[in-house]
Amino acid sequence: MTLTNMLISHSNLGFCSDFSRPLLLPLLLPPPPPAGSSFQPFVSRLTSIVGSTGILQNDRKLRQTCQVMAAAPSYSEAAGVTESGMFSQSDDDLNSRGFEIHMSRDDINLDKLNSLFVMVGFPRREKGKLLRALEHTVSLLWIHEKKSGSIIGFARATGDSIFNAIIWDVVVDPSYQGLGLGKVMMERLIADLVKRGISNIALYAEPNVVGFYQPLGFISDPDGIRAMAYSRRRR
Repeated sequence: MTLTNMLISHSNLGFCSDFSRPLLLPLLLPPPPPAGSSFQPFVSRLTSIVGSTGILQNDRKLRQTCQVMAAAPSYSEAAGVTESGMFSQSDDDLNSRGFEIHMSRDDINLDKLNSLFVMVGFPRREKGKLLRALEHTVSLLWIHEKKSGSIIGFARATGDSIFNAIIWDVVVDPSYQGLGLGKVMMERLIADLVKRGISNIALYAEPNVVGFYQPLGFISDPDGIRAMAYSRRRR
């Protein structure tokens, strides 16, 4: 087994079934304010920093702008994940095309999930172990195709629920690849992790999909850091 490249970013997505893949990690970001809060803490800091120079005190327009920011909602649905702060495809758009997004393990059919894994070359997993794995998952997302009743996309993240998370099992049914559903899932999964205050998000990825992650903000081998994985010596 050889060590592979590590990627790092303030967003992330990826998949892998073994440790010979490159590891992807995000840049450390401060956690966003809780849902429903305002930008007031930011404005207070801005006032103390900029105001001390006399800029804010002498610029009525800037002061008014800060007041508007303080009253504005804190974060849009994909703040810190996409440049626009919005998902690339809305839930309404997906629903109009027959796709339903679920972010709970409730009602997930493990047989259908295993079928999806097999379609993409993952091993079929024993149902009891798979259920326990999902029970220890911090965040997950799956896509239900309403017409066929199939699970056509899945992604999950494990971790300590405070500082760190690792994304696993990102899969899309081959018949539905090329529709942007991988990006749909990862934007939402990352947004959920960020909202929980988790800023260090990692994953393993096959080399041929690294180019897919880079536009989403990933870089490889930050400061020369490399991924390492435990490997038992064979007798």
